[in-house]
Amino acid sequence: MQFRFTDEQQMIRDTAASFFADRSGSAAVREAMATDTGYDPQLWQRLCQDLCLHATTIPDAAGGMGLGYVELVAVMEQMGRYLVCSPFFATVCQAVPAVLRTATGAQAVPWLERILAGQTATLAWIGREQPGCAAVSAEYEPTDAGYRLSGEYHFVVDGHSADLLILAARRPGTSGRYGVSLFAIDAKAAEDAGIERVWTPTLDQTRHLARIRLDGLRLDAAACLGSQGMAGAALGEVLQLATVALAAEQMGGAQQVQDMAVAYTGERQQFGRPIASFQAIKHKAADMMLRTEVARSACYYAACIADEAWRGGVLAGELAEAAAIAKSYCSDAFFSNAAEALQLHGGVGFTWEYDVHLYFKRAKASGLMLGDASEHRETLAAQLLDGGKTACS
Repeated sequence: MQFRFTDEQQMIRDTAASFFADRSGSAAVREAMATDTGYDPQLWQRLCQDLCLHATTIPDAAGGMGLGYVELVAVMEQMGRYLVCSPFFATVCQAVPAVLRTATGAQAVPWLERILAGQTATLAWIGREQPGCAAVSAEYEPTDAGYRLSGEYHFVVDGHSADLLILAARRPGTSGRYGVSLFAIDAKAAEDAGIERVWTPTLDQTRHLARIRLDGLRLDAAACLGSQGMAGAALGEVLQLATVALAAEQMGGAQQVQDMAVAYTGERQQFGRPIASFQAIKHKAADMMLRTEVARSACYYAACIADEAWRGGVLAGELAEAAAIAKSYCSDAFFSNAAEALQLHGGVGFTWEYDVHLYFKRAKASGLMLGDASEHRETLAAQLLDGGKTACS
């Protein structure tokens, strides 16, 4: 397994870093997070039209770049580093794999075409506090014309503003991965047909979440992606792939708060010299660096495994383990580094004028998203002791 970026992958990483450094500075982040959508539409369009990053994992045959998860992780790392307010995670890391993993034949084409054109999308599945597929509580009933969906979804990333929605629902009386189907809908067209979308204010203002309620939403038969009731295993894999991408974002954030803390301690004077010269501060900086580097190793390894799973490689079966390792460690590393950076900034670290508190909030919120560290360690324990049983089994 290759743990070194190719020249092309390094170019993608450097291009993303340069673009976000220029377009996602402190002022841009603060302006975007205060909007109704939570992101700058012009930044999103430039990201799509100029860099085509939204097409990273979409196959060549569908008009995409045909790349894999190593390239996607390289982009997500830089997004986390610059705290980019964007529908990229919801669209590219959740909705795109959900469509590609479940749609059959030419069914995916119209949805991928709309995403390639710059429309945003997201995946909604959480209806109750359970891990993986067990969180799906919305239900569907077959009708003469198609399906009728009812239920609620919580914590839907960009759910209030997405153009396209991928909704997970289950057949009544089923549990786990059994009886789960994914439905693709035009969100705007469905607003008058039994769907309510409400933005939910949260701790992390840089990533907007929403609650979606379905009240007998009627869909035609073509809205169901793939075979009815057979999307549970695919949904489980999609969530694991998204977990790897989120871990990469956390790793980038851990690196950035480390850099911010080192820069600040090099400027702040105490007793006539920079506080970075004090041994206690050096120890804290060394601990931050160690956490970041271990997180990077775990994340890049998970990226390689995710790439294998994405392409159907021989190591695809290790995805659940690799995702759990990356997410558990990156969650802890990001939060610990952000908390340490706050301390090293002193009292000003908690003030609105400094960006450290924004990373601290993102660290806390992303640590809970797609399972916290304890949940993923439970997954690893199940891998070792229980034969790999998970919530999507």
